Amino acid sequence: MEIDTDKIDEAVLGLLWLTLHEERRVWKGFDWSALDRLHQKGLIANPANKAKSVVLTDEGLRRAQERFRTLFTRPAPRAMSAGRAPRDDGAPG
Repeated sequence: MEIDTDKIDEAVLGLLWLTLHEERRVWKGFDWSALDRLHQKGLIANPANKAKSVVLTDEGLRRAQERFRTLFTRPAPRAMSAGRAPRDDGAPG
């Protein structure tokens, strides 16, 4: 089985969003290879330091939030309007 490291990196980036603090710092408790690849892609600062956290770049911050929402959240439930059943054709209520 061949591992798709780009998919791993996207998942790690989304999970980093969970540990966001001080506006753009994230805890670096993930696989060092994945963190290094994220650094090479310009999404995080160099993780090879003594700090327990790393800084997301502007692009990294944007993409981390995007990946978190895409991978780990459910769509909001659709509200029923005035007793009508919700539409299932993708059009608004």
